[in-house]
Amino acid sequence: MSWTSKTLAGFAAALALVSAGGALAETIVVKSSGPSARSYPPGKSIPDNSKVSLKTGDSVTILDGRGTRVLKGPGIFATTASTAAPSTIGALLRNTGTRQVRTGAVRGTGSEAVRPPNVWLIDSSKSGTVCVAGTETVSLWAPPHEEAASLTLTRLSDGKSIPIALRPGQSVKAWPTADLPIASGSQFRISGDGMANPVTLRFAELGPNPQGLEGTAAALIKAGCTAQLDLLIETVAVPSDEEPPAG
Repeated sequence: MSWTSKTLAGFAAALALVSAGGALAETIVVKSSGPSARSYPPGKSIPDNSKVSLKTGDSVTILDGRGTRVLKGPGIFATTASTAAPSTIGALLRNTGTRQVRTGAVRGTGSEAVRPPNVWLIDSSKSGTVCVAGTETVSLWAPPHEEAASLTLTRLSDGKSIPIALRPGQSVKAWPTADLPIASGSQFRISGDGMANPVTLRFAELGPNPQGLEGTAAALIKAGCTAQLDLLIETVAVPSDEEPPAG
C-alpha cells in the first residue's frame, strides 16, 4: 500500500538508529497493574540503568529503544534491557499490510490473535481512539477473509457514508480521504460483512514524525490509542527469560 512518505521516512530513520545501536532516550512505563501501579503509571519515565522494586502481584511493562519487557514482582529489576533483534523492531515497517501476517500470540489461551502488521494501519475490528501519523494517506485494515467483503464507512458528524470493497484475502485498503477526510477528533462508524456489531473510531493526529520507540509509545499513551500501543509492545518484546531480577 502507499504510505505518507514523511511518516515512513521519519519512523524508518528512528528505528534504523535503534537497530544500529543508537543512543537511547529513556525508559518509560507502558503498562502496569498490581499494588505498585500508582507508582508506575503508563507514560512514567524511569532513569536508565536504575532499578525497579516490585511487590507480589505487580506487573510493569517497560519500553526503551531496545524493546519492551514485562517485570513481575516480587523482586528488584534493572531497567536496562538486552538488545532486541533488529528484525523484530524492523517488522513495524517491513510488514506494510500487503501480505497476510499474524502477529501477537494471545498469552495464556493457546490461540493466535490476528492483528495489523503495522501500528499505523487502522484496525476496522476494534472500537476506540486511533492515532495517525499524518492524515493525508492512511490505510484501513480488516481481518483476513476468504470471500469478497464489503464495509461501509460513515462519518458520525453528518452521516455521510462511503462503501469499501475488499477482494478475497485482501486486508488493506486505502482510506477514502478525498471523500471522508480525517482530522483530530473526527469520528467514524464501520459496519459490514462479518461484523457482529459496528465499530466506532475516533481519530487523534500525532504529526508526521514520532521520534523512536519511546516517543511513539508516549504519544500513543497520551492520546489513548490502546490497541496500537498493545501491538507496539508485543512487536518489540524482549523475551522475559533474558532478564533476571537485579541483585
